[in-house]
Amino acid sequence: MLNVQKVKNIARLGVFALAILTLVVPVILPFVTASAAVEDFGLSDVSTSAGLKNADLKATIGKLLKVALGFLGIIAVIIVLVGGFKYMTAGGAEEKVGDAKKWIVSGIIGLAIVLSAYAITSFALTQFTKALTDAGAPKVE
Repeated sequence: MLNVQKVKNIARLGVFALAILTLVVPVILPFVTASAAVEDFGLSDVSTSAGLKNADLKATIGKLLKVALGFLGIIAVIIVLVGGFKYMTAGGAEEKVGDAKKWIVSGIIGLAIVLSAYAITSFALTQFTKALTDAGAPKVE
């Protein structure tokens, strides 16, 4: 069974990975979109024959981040529910109640981190897209 410290370490690792993605994606994205505008390496022919519509890279990254953050949000809610279950089944034992409260607090902190990460990435991607369109970067469609 997971203890609170392991859950905290997993949450820290997730936040660290999201922070790295938030910092790295805006740096790499202009090069990727510029090279994709010049040459699509035959991918448009393959996607057309497969019946797929061309998607913007920024939109795809945004969707992936939303899925990842949604998954982390679900994990945080599950942690709160596990803490609530432990609290309800503690039977008044102080040690079990204290452990359950730690689970609940950890889940709420994780949920706050996920929501703030969502807000930050949403803001960053919006501003990044706005900066690219204002600079006259070629639009990939």
